[in-house]
Amino acid sequence: MSEKTKLYGFNNLTKSLSFNIYDVCYAKTAREQLDYIAYIDEQYNSERLTGILTHVTDMIGAKVLNIARQDYEPQGASVTILIAEGPMFPTPRSETILGHLDKSHVTVHTYPEYHPENSIATFRVDIDVATCGEITPLSTLDYLIGSFDSDIITMDYRVRGFTRDVEGRKLFNDHKITSIQNYIDNATLRKYDAVDINVYQANLFHTKMLIKEIDLQNYLFNTDVYELPPKIRLEIHDNLRREMIEIFSGQNVF
Repeated sequence: MSEKTKLYGFNNLTKSLSFNIYDVCYAKTAREQLDYIAYIDEQYNSERLTGILTHVTDMIGAKVLNIARQDYEPQGASVTILIAEGPMFPTPRSETILGHLDKSHVTVHTYPEYHPENSIATFRVDIDVATCGEITPLSTLDYLIGSFDSDIITMDYRVRGFTRDVEGRKLFNDHKITSIQNYIDNATLRKYDAVDINVYQANLFHTKMLIKEIDLQNYLFNTDVYELPPKIRLEIHDNLRREMIEIFSGQNVF
């Protein structure tokens, strides 16, 4: 909070950020599709994801209490971190480590998959950060976007519950926010088309972003763009853009 408000008791507002990214790729053959899935599965295994979430925890000033992680067959990984906000310290009379009662968590799940007909493979990452008290996870957005190849991004931010000031007045939010985009660097925003759907009375904020430019070489797996005839390049570009538009729109458009 920019200006501290005297509270009655402690700040028990719950803030949750749901962050989803999609990385789209062209893999021509069934073999290449399987190789792409295997590559992504290795690049974003549970060990690397744990490192990303641990850094997120540090960024919001929380402490790790417990880490559970798992790699799956045939693909995918999950990590869950239980966190406590506020410093953890030994009491003067014991060696017991104490934290705030308001426990929170950070989770990530990955979902690699591919289209059965148009050679488009998609890698989805879901990250959820839930905090209590004054901490807000919005400050981690630039880091999360930069940690993955983010072609389509959807974000939901919600503040739940209420706390009270010393006079008993209910406070349903403790920081000003008009859009999730306010917490994303302008240089990042310029690369995307972004749309907001916000319900201010419910402290519910939704933003989705679609990459503007497609550099085809960055979307080809084990293929050089200059090996492809212009007509094939255009076809691949159109298939990629169609897949992105449908994911961004949340419906089958084409």
